[in-house]
Amino acid sequence: MSPRLFALWFKESIALLRDRHGLLALFIMPTIFILVMTLALRDSFTPGARIDASYALVDLDRSASSAALSKRLAKDASFRRMESPGDLDTARAAVLAGRLNLVLIVPKGFGERLLTPGGADGKSAEPLILLLDPALSPALQLAFRNQVMAALGGVRADELTVKAGKLFGLPVAPGSVADKDWPDEIRSAAVRNDLNATLPSSVQQNVPAWLIFAMFFVVIPISAIFIIERQQGTLQRLRAMGLPFRLVLAGKLLPFFVVNQVQALLMVLVGIYLVPLFGSEALAFPASPSQLFNWWAVSAAVSLAAVAWALLIASLAKTSEQATIIGGVGNILMGAIGGIMVPKFIMPAALQKLAALSPMAWGLEGFHTVMLRHGSFTDILPNLAQLLIFSGIALLLAIWLNQRSTAARS
Repeated sequence: MSPRLFALWFKESIALLRDRHGLLALFIMPTIFILVMTLALRDSFTPGARIDASYALVDLDRSASSAALSKRLAKDASFRRMESPGDLDTARAAVLAGRLNLVLIVPKGFGERLLTPGGADGKSAEPLILLLDPALSPALQLAFRNQVMAALGGVRADELTVKAGKLFGLPVAPGSVADKDWPDEIRSAAVRNDLNATLPSSVQQNVPAWLIFAMFFVVIPISAIFIIERQQGTLQRLRAMGLPFRLVLAGKLLPFFVVNQVQALLMVLVGIYLVPLFGSEALAFPASPSQLFNWWAVSAAVSLAAVAWALLIASLAKTSEQATIIGGVGNILMGAIGGIMVPKFIMPAALQKLAALSPMAWGLEGFHTVMLRHGSFTDILPNLAQLLIFSGIALLLAIWLNQRSTAARS
């Protein structure tokens, strides 16, 4: 290997270590993001997690059917069940005062008209009334309505089971069917390439996401060093010594690649050891040597893409301020559409298609393939190819821009 390349790596390492504030930002920023976003989105990735919204039930019917409905709602731990206000007026006052977010009113005659809402006399049954705080999220309002409808359907199904058993002479167990605690007959399991399949958590989503975002922010120190060298004439002196510009770029790749890998190691340690101290679960990291290699391969490809992108921005910008604005805005846009700031599955379908254009999305998909699906090296090849092609194009554009700039000055 060329001694000149070693000298360039040494020069870049010295310049990088002098920028202590920039290095601190590269490590502190993603750590804060991982902690905050993991805790904020923890319940969004946990099936059956408790929702921070309270409800109460006012039973004006006092029948076996209304009691069965109340029991079914109480079994779902998503919404916080509070003590019943007792009557309609007290319930309204509790919602107005902010003590309750939702109150379900079960009207008189609910049990009698459970299976015949129109009634024998043809008159419509009085509906269930849902009192709600208008400031409550529409999504939570809909979620509670769906929960009530599911419980109501279960109570009707139990009642039909009892009546059908009596009608056809089938054996019916003593007591109400609604009083039985039915087992959970559906078990969720993520699909992976092994049999040890569990659902992903927020930390498994956020650690790789914000690691990628932090890697791409090397655009700030790289562009700052590059532009200072251009303004002070360092690049011109290197060119006068016969160094080709592609060698100058190669000299900048390794030091920042090492910084990115240190970032990766630190963020993994944050997910494994620091995140659990704040009440979330620890990062589940691949254990087998092949999976660790696959994870590092994605990390290396993301790092190359990030450094190449930073060198392209540094070649485009004339000042450090321009580089900061262009690079920062570009990173934020790539992160916004790439599933970094908002998980891709929450986005509308059109934005999910747009995410395919973001290099950050390619890296995140690669990390998820390894960490969540335990995919093989073949499975991550498409993502690696996208990142490497992006890196090559960015580096070629950076070389072309600098050669054109040199030609224009000469």
